Amino acid sequence: MLRLRLIVIATSMALAACSQQPGGASNTPAAAASVASASTAAPAATAMTSNPFFQASTLPFQAPPFDKITDADYQPAIEEGMKRQLAEIQTIANNPDAPTFENTYVAMEKSGVMLNRVLAVFGAVTGANTDDTLQKVQATVAPELAAHHDAIYLNDKLFQRVQAIYNQRDTLKLDPESARLVDVVYKNFVHAGAKLSDADKAKLKDLNKQESTLSTAFTNKLLAATKAAAPVFDDKSKLAGLSAAELAAAAQAGKDRKLDGKYVLPLQNTTQQPELQDLSNRDTRKALFEASWNRAEQGDANDTRETIEQLAKIRAEQAKLLGYPNYAAWKLDDQMAKTPETAMAFMDKLAPAAVARAKREAADIQAQIDKDQKALKQPSFKLQPWDWNYYAEQVRKAKYDLDENQIKPYFELNDVLQNGVFYAANQLYGLTFKERKDIPVYQPDVRVYEVFDKDGKSLALFYTDYFKRDNKGGGAWMDNLVGQSKLLGTKPVIYNVANFTKPEPGQPALLSFDDVVTMFHEFGHALHGMFADEQYPTLSGTNTARDFVEFPSQFNEHWATDPKVFANYARNYKTKAPMPKELVDKMRKAGMFNKGYDMTELVAAALLDMNWHMLGADAPLQDADKFETAALKKDHIDLSYVPPRYRSSYFQHIWGNGYAAGYYAYLWTEMLADDAFVDFKDHGGLTRANGDRFRAMILSRGNTEDLAKMYKDWRGKAPSIEPMLENRGLKEVPKK
Repeated sequence: MLRLRLIVIATSMALAACSQQPGGASNTPAAAASVASASTAAPAATAMTSNPFFQASTLPFQAPPFDKITDADYQPAIEEGMKRQLAEIQTIANNPDAPTFENTYVAMEKSGVMLNRVLAVFGAVTGANTDDTLQKVQATVAPELAAHHDAIYLNDKLFQRVQAIYNQRDTLKLDPESARLVDVVYKNFVHAGAKLSDADKAKLKDLNKQESTLSTAFTNKLLAATKAAAPVFDDKSKLAGLSAAELAAAAQAGKDRKLDGKYVLPLQNTTQQPELQDLSNRDTRKALFEASWNRAEQGDANDTRETIEQLAKIRAEQAKLLGYPNYAAWKLDDQMAKTPETAMAFMDKLAPAAVARAKREAADIQAQIDKDQKALKQPSFKLQPWDWNYYAEQVRKAKYDLDENQIKPYFELNDVLQNGVFYAANQLYGLTFKERKDIPVYQPDVRVYEVFDKDGKSLALFYTDYFKRDNKGGGAWMDNLVGQSKLLGTKPVIYNVANFTKPEPGQPALLSFDDVVTMFHEFGHALHGMFADEQYPTLSGTNTARDFVEFPSQFNEHWATDPKVFANYARNYKTKAPMPKELVDKMRKAGMFNKGYDMTELVAAALLDMNWHMLGADAPLQDADKFETAALKKDHIDLSYVPPRYRSSYFQHIWGNGYAAGYYAYLWTEMLADDAFVDFKDHGGLTRANGDRFRAMILSRGNTEDLAKMYKDWRGKAPSIEPMLENRGLKEVPKK
């Protein structure tokens, strides 16, 4: 997942232009000097000189000085940063000279020096290493940031200058990237409400403030609810089936919560939990599943249902003000899919095949349950969602003679990173990596690598933060601490975050194959950011449409199973021997296993998202539980044993992370990724020639041209859904 940083999260009705890219560009003082705002910023500067965000970091790549940053630094730096950017914007808007590309568009690109710097870091720590103080700061600054965003995008004088250049764009002889900037920024203003009347602008500002406050409240409630819902067990026997390492992690989680002698299973932010695959005690499985399913529905202060009901209503009202029938129509207007109807039609091609396959898988699992219960001389029972992963594993063992615990010793985290993720990047793009221990980090588990390009020149810094913590958001994501921009003279500083189980001290971190794929996925985002080669921060790197940005990451997943890459990293952590061919063959044969379940839970979540955001402003306030049940039934994807990957009440992607009406993008970009991989296979697979061409035509281009055209120019044709249907097990592959 690409995580949008705070200003975008707080104001999800519009992606910020003025240097507000996902990941955030850190402007240089020299660049800022070209925007005349010193008069208003000077008095505050004296008070801010001791703040580490006052000026650009002197560390390599302007990496954040985490050894100097304290919680107390963020709020004053954010508020000072907003003040300075607004002064810069006022200078641009009130410029007596006729509007030009340089004094309007370029000047806006150079604005927001301090704000961008602090928000990039604040987004990182609040996502991965938060605390009570930071959460309070989040709650305080979210509405302030919404108002700040509106003060820029609803500034009529500024928009008149933006529009004047847009109207002249065909006569200005701009280079292609500059012309794209004019188009994107103008449409961002219009999309944000720049053409509204003053009265409607006032209404929109109020709605934006409410939306940002609720979105932040949702995120903070969910984090607390997820922590509180983690089930606690007194008796180790109830955890039968877990490995020694997993038991030790559960015991350590108990100690961390001052519950010595007890075992805690922290929840990840998905419906199903990893331990459900191994736990043999059905009551324990049920307790863990229900803790996950009901985490944010306890009727207490952390219950998120009322918050999301209000969020959906407010977003519908925002969209109506902006002239759209619903929020999804507004959100998709500048995406590849263009309309929610297109996205729904796309998912309609997937849902029936996914459900049909899931039903066939369920029949196999029910047969396994019946067989096991008969052997135990116990009455059988009907398959429930907390049974699926456990018995699916039994079916996999029976069908393919493959046990997840057989393969984990071959997926040690550091081997996967160095000899898999980094190795593939070297083979495709010529990159090399060197760990840096002199760069300060925000938490001891974080590691930093300097990335060197194919010519040996330093390209980027890359941070990894892989282990689960109670104060870390669920899931996995990528973002920037510093964004790339030739205009600003900045290079990428990028991080990947995950939630893998941390081993005991001295023990190896052994991963599931799903974890391995997650590492490749997030590094695909990282490559998109590292290879950014843009002039303007608004167009740089991963700052693309939602239904394109997941394409590089989904594409990079394919290298996890490439024979050459796999053989290089899948080695026993003790003996360093490669995975035996017999076991590799079993893995490959089992590759399509459970695909119906996987696709059904993903499509169900995407449809839930779209249903919430296709509500019109005239629709009544919804009951979250009833709405969810009705939506799944309407779309014929309400299988009792295959719940959505995310329930509405803990769907962080859409209520807190900028994927509202955009979760379908994971499916859309699977189509792009699978189609793209066919091109690689047709031209030799893992080669530098393929990698260099993909980098030049896709990964380095950011949002510098129409994305559908960008893909078609590289591929030679529009993407086809057929490779996706075949690769995801939704269509029989013709035998050769």
